[in-house]
Amino acid sequence: MELGIKNQLFIVGGATSGFGKAISYMLLKEGARIVAIARTKSKLEKLKEIAPERVAIVAGDLSSETTLDKILETIGDRQVHGAVINSGGPPAMPVLETTMENWDAAYQNVVRWKILLTKKLIPLMKPYHYGRLLYIESVTVKVPLENMVLSNAMRLAIVGFVKTLSQEIGNSGITLNILGPGYHETQRMVDLFKKNSEIKNIPVDDVKAAFKKQTAVGALGDPKEFASLACWFLAPVSKYITGQTVSVDGGLVKGTMG
Repeated sequence: MELGIKNQLFIVGGATSGFGKAISYMLLKEGARIVAIARTKSKLEKLKEIAPERVAIVAGDLSSETTLDKILETIGDRQVHGAVINSGGPPAMPVLETTMENWDAAYQNVVRWKILLTKKLIPLMKPYHYGRLLYIESVTVKVPLENMVLSNAMRLAIVGFVKTLSQEIGNSGITLNILGPGYHETQRMVDLFKKNSEIKNIPVDDVKAAFKKQTAVGALGDPKEFASLACWFLAPVSKYITGQTVSVDGGLVKGTMG
């Protein structure tokens, strides 16, 4: 399927690992241009080697406004067609292990910068009557997961924000949607398996098997397949979908609204 995104410009957060990396590679495969953001410059430079003329890099922490300003400087006067608003999640822990410092940090890392970046991007997109904003959150917005209270709570704030804004600017040509990944083969899941192994005092392999069993398909997802769906949401053909939260979870969510 021709997505129609060749030479379009996209911002990709967390571009050197997990879903961000998979989406970056898929966008480049489709002929798009990207501004890739991650903390580690050496990893960004490796990504740039794939298509030097179509990759610009910004090394920095997305929760820092300085990094967000660098992104806008890198875009310059070019039209930005879309953004993958994505970064790592908060640490896994049960409610009673959390401190208020954990909650403050989770707000900074999961909520605040996404709102700020969105408010910076919308004015750039409005003159073109076009834009695709895609937020990579978690299936935890549909079903709270064990030992993931910070993610369970904070990511729901983004759902409320995106739904509200999508209604406010619905006729602007700019869409806002959320993908809620379930259990995929990413470093994030490896860390979660280890945390659950420590809490329950059982082998990591047993934890992984238990997570797979929770899904209808009995397996972990492939980030490359997730990236294919993400790129569709970033393309012109997705224009009639906005304000939605779509689970990509192998049937983990059992409710009819999953």
